[in-house]
Amino acid sequence: MKTSAFLYPWDVVGDPDAAARVADLGVRQVTLASAYHSTRALTPRHPRHRVVTAEHAAVLHPLDEARWADAELRPYAAGDWAPGDAYGEAAAALADAGLDVHTWVVLAHNSRLGAEHPDTSVVNAYGDRYPWAPCVARPAVRTYVASLAAEAAVRPGAAGTELESLGWYGLAHLHAHDKIGGVPLGEAAQYLMSLCFCSVCRAGYLSLGLDADELTAAVRRALEPVWNGAEAPGGPEQGWPAVERLLGADLSSATLNWRARTARTLQEDTVAAVRAQAGPGFQVLLHADPHPHRTGANAGVDPAHILGTADGVVLPCTGGAARAMLTPFAAHRPESAVLAANFTVVTGMGGSPGTLADDAAHARSLGATELRLYHAGLASDSDLAAVAAALSRLG
Repeated sequence: MKTSAFLYPWDVVGDPDAAARVADLGVRQVTLASAYHSTRALTPRHPRHRVVTAEHAAVLHPLDEARWADAELRPYAAGDWAPGDAYGEAAAALADAGLDVHTWVVLAHNSRLGAEHPDTSVVNAYGDRYPWAPCVARPAVRTYVASLAAEAAVRPGAAGTELESLGWYGLAHLHAHDKIGGVPLGEAAQYLMSLCFCSVCRAGYLSLGLDADELTAAVRRALEPVWNGAEAPGGPEQGWPAVERLLGADLSSATLNWRARTARTLQEDTVAAVRAQAGPGFQVLLHADPHPHRTGANAGVDPAHILGTADGVVLPCTGGAARAMLTPFAAHRPESAVLAANFTVVTGMGGSPGTLADDAAHARSLGATELRLYHAGLASDSDLAAVAAALSRLG
């Protein structure tokens, strides 16, 4: 199975041993961030630093000013955590070490964009804005996403891309000093708290025959048992049936219809924009989840639709999730489509590099065609040694 490891440019730039160290793991490919959200990242082997703080979402390469000259929304340049063409410098070093390089592009996830353009954000049923979550129904956001994907995905020498958060983001978000865990939220409550009621989405609900004010009131009523503790997460119904029980089948179906249609067309337009920029043979994968109502970095999709739109998907399979993630896609997979099983290999982040060989074999039996390893730059030396041993076993 072809295996790719995720990296940030700052894992490589300034460390003359980084590229060879990654190649020695036994991977054939690196998925290298070219546009990424704000983060604080450990660099446990870098000769010049141990912690990198990316203060805001940014492109990690020089911005094409001509593309963005008249744009309503535009990406931000990186600061000193990725100066100049950090992506290009890292990509060149990795290629010199014999590794294929694909880009890693984060799209609908940008807190600075939401802070500076608050009208772009998802608005929940209580009127609260989520600045980290651009509403993908808004025309300016959709134009921004497709343009960013085309530019950040198609970098010199890249043979393909992986597009993250190409769909709805929601309430769940690793925020600084997060304090929203006081009332545990199950999957149904997460969905209801992720529904958007901005002006565009309100008009979208109206187009389906829903009164947005009445829908807002219905969502609030549905959430009351959550706030007062009567509706505990992990109850008898999970997933979409739990949403239907709280909100009702008809209203739930209508909201999902609007959101799924909005996400599908955005995904189609964005993949088309990347392919038009790249030309034939450029591989386009999406980080995805097989349940369309789910939100976040791995956007919920319809498996049959997305495998007819992109060249494949990257699926989170850590912690025993492989069967739930892979099976729905395997049932619709064209022969040429990629199903990449993504395993966290950082022990401190919940990964299990010591079981990687067995986990990979299990994923392959479920239809996985490739592996992804998150994340070679964040992992300890012992984690990387376990990865190398596992990949050696896999052959």
